[in-house]
Amino acid sequence: MADVSGSTVRRRKPPSSVPVAKSSEAVLPQEASPRRFQLRPSVAFLVLFASHVVAASYHPIQDCDEVFNFYEPSHYLNHGHGFQTWEYSPVYAIRSWAYAGLHAVFAIPGRLLMFGTETKTAEFYFLRIVLGLFCALCETRLFTKIAGVLNPRIAVTFLLIMATSPGMFHASISYLPSSYTMYTTMLGMAAFMDWRGGVRTAQGIFAIGAGAVLGWPFAAAMAIPFLLEEVMLASISDRQGLLDLVRRLFHGGARVLLVLVSQVAVDSFFYRKLVVVPFNIVWYNVFSGNGGPDLYGTEAWHFYLRNLFLNFHLWLPLALSSMPLLIAQHFFRTKGNLKTSYLRGLVFLSPFYLWLAIFTLQPHKEERFMYPAYPALALDAGVALHILLANFGSTDPRSVVSKIPLQLRFVTILGFVFACLALSAFRTLGTMTAYNAPLSIYEPLHRPGLAQQGDMVCMGKEWYRFPSHYLLPNKMRAKFIKSEFSGLLPGQFHEGNSDQNIGFFPGTYLEPSGMNDQNREDLGKYTDIRHCNFLVDSHLPSTESTSLEPHFIADEEHWEKTKCLPFLDATSTGVVGRLGWIPDLPFVPKKFRRTYGEYCLLKRKTKSPVVDRRVAPVPNIETLS
Repeated sequence: MADVSGSTVRRRKPPSSVPVAKSSEAVLPQEASPRRFQLRPSVAFLVLFASHVVAASYHPIQDCDEVFNFYEPSHYLNHGHGFQTWEYSPVYAIRSWAYAGLHAVFAIPGRLLMFGTETKTAEFYFLRIVLGLFCALCETRLFTKIAGVLNPRIAVTFLLIMATSPGMFHASISYLPSSYTMYTTMLGMAAFMDWRGGVRTAQGIFAIGAGAVLGWPFAAAMAIPFLLEEVMLASISDRQGLLDLVRRLFHGGARVLLVLVSQVAVDSFFYRKLVVVPFNIVWYNVFSGNGGPDLYGTEAWHFYLRNLFLNFHLWLPLALSSMPLLIAQHFFRTKGNLKTSYLRGLVFLSPFYLWLAIFTLQPHKEERFMYPAYPALALDAGVALHILLANFGSTDPRSVVSKIPLQLRFVTILGFVFACLALSAFRTLGTMTAYNAPLSIYEPLHRPGLAQQGDMVCMGKEWYRFPSHYLLPNKMRAKFIKSEFSGLLPGQFHEGNSDQNIGFFPGTYLEPSGMNDQNREDLGKYTDIRHCNFLVDSHLPSTESTSLEPHFIADEEHWEKTKCLPFLDATSTGVVGRLGWIPDLPFVPKKFRRTYGEYCLLKRKTKSPVVDRRVAPVPNIETLS
């Protein structure tokens, strides 16, 4: 082949073990010419990163595990104190200090941005933006491969879904292993998809394997369809093809092993004993036999379908229909397509189906468990829409579709896109306006003169909405008071002091008291309310006060409001108002309006002790981890 300068360019022959389609268009045939508009990767990156920056700035934290299992350990490494969950006890060691430490390093530049002030809020938001940046880079990588290997139109749909869907709005910037494995899964999918210039099996194994080892072991399942494809192709190839596959698998496995060895070294350093965290995670969740994650609740089989529809609305039905549509296209539009090409198409669509099936069968379900499959869902939806548009745009006079006026077809397509954008905005704005208060309520504590060295801010029933010590001044500590919750709360990392010769970060290896893996309550985790200088509490119209959860906001004798923000009362709000944003305007029917309560930061009014009449006796014990 000659290039524009007239010089000869030799094509690199792909490995013999991999049959290659005649063109990328053979994977998903289309009637139009393959030369069409293609969005530049730099534009895609800017769109994605801008979306994630907005999410990092305004979206509330949706899972208390993100705070107590990840933000707090990183805060401990950065600032020497924080909450500790049982998972970080060296007895169980099912959380990785290598993972927490990596994020702690990324948070440090945020501290430099504040020019030595006491506030740590910049670290929190800077870390979120870094996560959004890394997510956007991974998304752009996969976007580029989709455009080159499949079709630019599929890539644009992928971009639209990833940049606007409510699910990606929070998954992209969440400090969770499931979000991290979502990033690495995108890199792995991009490597497995692109065979131009050679097969990148080792690169794909390394990307998904690094996510599984350092983040979440179960994410390795996302590589199964791609590896099965290569094994099948190698089995029908010659001996050299089989040897090439073994070599690629070995190289990919060796890279993952290097990551694992590095992680074990870091974790063993902090725990002060040999620890293989990925093995501990699998053992606890699968083989422990003591209830494992089911202790924290189970859900019906349709939980993920309902949740995915909330997060991806109209894109979900498209994603679920992608494989039937591709199979139907293969059997009814046979225009020179190779079976291996369609096999590749089925392989690309399989990860989402596989992941959904695996986790639907698990009794314990959580929204974040679907994060690694979000990019696969977007890809499947893009493929389905591409097939539908190819047929919907048919000009064949024998086709029923051709009888529909072009203007009507265009309006229909445009209406669908606008409906998706409107549903995304409806849901995303609804979440931000309803539940953003916990991220903003601590701001007054940073004002000069309000909080003093050693002050405590306490939480009762609002413990699970605490956004981490990063949002508190360094001179303050957060504590828990007794509420109706009767499970195991986090304790405090051992802070150590100059009089104790216990080395660096003693909280990482000293065994804390009162920890267990059965979610049994430990009274040592509570602080007497008389020690609290500030209190965070909420009052919603639908909630009733109890002896353990009194109406603190109304107790004007002992507490004064420092700051109050609206917080959605989901129980008193109708279904439409719970699902998304509804403007509080006179013409909106009352049944559709949202009902709000108060989310307040309270300050103790007098220095005289507040008598705790909620429970007798309340242990005057503070956790010593």
